[in-house]
Amino acid sequence: KIITELVIRSVNMKKLSILLIVLLGASSLCYTPMLTGKTIIYIVRHAEKDMSDSNNQDPDLSAEGKDRAQALKHVLKNKKLGAVFSTKYRRTKQTGVYVAQNSGVPVKIYDPNDFKGIVEIINTQYKSQKVIIIGHSNTVLELIEAFGAKRPIAKLTDDDYDLLFKLSIDKNGKVEIKTQRYGKQHHSTELPNQ
Repeated sequence: KIITELVIRSVNMKKLSILLIVLLGASSLCYTPMLTGKTIIYIVRHAEKDMSDSNNQDPDLSAEGKDRAQALKHVLKNKKLGAVFSTKYRRTKQTGVYVAQNSGVPVKIYDPNDFKGIVEIINTQYKSQKVIIIGHSNTVLELIEAFGAKRPIAKLTDDDYDLLFKLSIDKNGKVEIKTQRYGKQHHSTELPNQ
């Protein structure tokens, strides 16, 4: 009788151990981040640059540009960004530095002429996250198209500094785009009704 009881207890302990392992495994799944959400990509032109030296090919931001970079930080203050992408130029890096500090990430350099490359990086490394790409007047709309969205405006002029484009890409690859203005008004392009 004692041996029978020991065998039953042993079998029950094994069942209990298996049950605990299954429950612990299932509960850990609850805490694993699921990549089912939308990928959010903010695309913006660098802020105003210092035009005092016409020979300087890589100027810093002007005082107005620094204010705009702070305004961008404020607009995105509650958005936890997985990455901040900038071209190699000072004006783009300086535009992104405050936003990067907000999210505790470094500013990463990308090639502004390699649209496929930046799309690939975001689609593979930052899926279901929020990122920002800082570009130039002649690359912002092209970036939007590279992600599969239609241009919300025909052209970005040299006076368009206050536009922030937000792309939302769902798990099926459907892209929605919204455009907003931010910071002090500095634009010439009218936005279509959204």
